[in-house]
Amino acid sequence: MTTPQLSIMLRTYAAEDPGTWQPVLDTARAADAAGVDRVLVSDHVVFGEHMEAYGRPESGGVVGGKQPTGPDGHWLEPLTTLSVLCGTTSRVRLGTNILIAALRRPVVLAKSAATLDVLSRGRLDLGVGIGWQREEYDAAGLDFGTRGRQLDLTLEVCQTLWREPRAEVDRAGLTFEAIHMMPKPVQPGGVPIWVSGRLNDRVARRLARFGCGWIPWGEDAGDLVASIPRMRDAVAAAGGDGNAIQVAGALPTVRRDDRSIDLDATMERVLPFVDAGVTDFRAYVPVPSAYDEAVEYLRGIA
Repeated sequence: MTTPQLSIMLRTYAAEDPGTWQPVLDTARAADAAGVDRVLVSDHVVFGEHMEAYGRPESGGVVGGKQPTGPDGHWLEPLTTLSVLCGTTSRVRLGTNILIAALRRPVVLAKSAATLDVLSRGRLDLGVGIGWQREEYDAAGLDFGTRGRQLDLTLEVCQTLWREPRAEVDRAGLTFEAIHMMPKPVQPGGVPIWVSGRLNDRVARRLARFGCGWIPWGEDAGDLVASIPRMRDAVAAAGGDGNAIQVAGALPTVRRDDRSIDLDATMERVLPFVDAGVTDFRAYVPVPSAYDEAVEYLRGIA
């Protein structure tokens, strides 16, 4: 059984200008020192004005979901942010949860990710998904209705350029041959890809073809005990190894009256999810602003 890991989400967004983003850097440094396995950042490039779409499953949102900022919220670009964190940390893994990968030109994303993987000495993870907001695709000149196929093409190009010394791709909308890209990522096979999404045939095929991990979404994230076995069967039916897929899940924290985390009670909640197959617990926790206090706090849950 794989030893479960702990990831923490960094708050790289704010409803209004925070004045400084130094707390993001400080929390990442504290996580690095405390033994946290991974820090994660989220992604939005631009916003339209129909924020209610986040609560619509038919467009990729989640029932009852609410976007944490309005259209003028401040969001740091994730790969740029992780590049900065790369230089201030030494061991913690650097991940996206999630990157709307198809908004980036595939060849440029492949180069950016490979560069960051090399400079971080193999610490990058790419969590990817299709997103929920039509306006982001409109602003990038892309068709929102084909975003799943665009993501698949992006992942194919990235893995081909990461793995092949002389790369070629022949797909609708993109054809090239005899293309060379160096340096390759440090990690064998390229940067690990975690696929986000509700479990359906398209996501199962994406996991089978490209993924090392699954970031469940919507109702599947809410019932991991049931959704993980279904995922493994669906990936196997799509030609992949369902048992090899790692799974992300929210850390089921139990808090005392003073809002501190009750570790014993939390661990009682964790164990059934470990048995079900969760390999990476992702925590949304407020971290003390003082560095030494933050390290001590994170060591208590790492």
